[in-house]
Amino acid sequence: MTERRAPSTARRSERARVAILEAAYDLLLDEGFLAMTIEGIAAKAGVGKQTIYRWWPSKSAVVFDAALHAGEQAADSGGLPDTGDLEADLRLVLHAIVDELRDERRSAAQRTIMVESMHDDELAEKVVEHILRPQLELTKDRLRSAVRAGQLDRDTDIDTLPDALYGPIFYRWMLRTQPLTHAFADQILGTTLGVHKVNQRARQGESG
Repeated sequence: MTERRAPSTARRSERARVAILEAAYDLLLDEGFLAMTIEGIAAKAGVGKQTIYRWWPSKSAVVFDAALHAGEQAADSGGLPDTGDLEADLRLVLHAIVDELRDERRSAAQRTIMVESMHDDELAEKVVEHILRPQLELTKDRLRSAVRAGQLDRDTDIDTLPDALYGPIFYRWMLRTQPLTHAFADQILGTTLGVHKVNQRARQGESG
């Protein structure tokens, strides 16, 4: 007789976890953060409410992990492109960010998380640790590569340059002061990198 193995508890738990994350993200997009409930997430995922509370302390915690899971599923790679053309590589990244923020459903989910993080310190720490800091560090790595290649001035402030690139885009997105477009991203990119290219040319002139 063929021995029948009992289903793996770890496998069942992982299936339940994924079902909860996907259910939470779907409800976030369809109903919004305020309207959705832990009970609704549990019903949609086909699990008990206590199963959710065993892994997450609050609705905001499960919603954050749900959004993070959705982002990980959509991610193509672990780093920024490095073709040797810094401006082209950063333009590709900025355009992708603009496209994501212009997606009505995904933008609403991200806006909810950002707003909630303003009065939830634990959620704010998660946003910085798992979303903002990784993106900033990847950008800094790409900028360091450009410095080594002689495309940026050696004195370029690698720590603040990413803020100059991303800050205006998220400012316009959050406050909706004007439409968020690829052209706006290109303008920010050209202005930001142009300053450092001018500095580099000036230094070359001084040394000559």
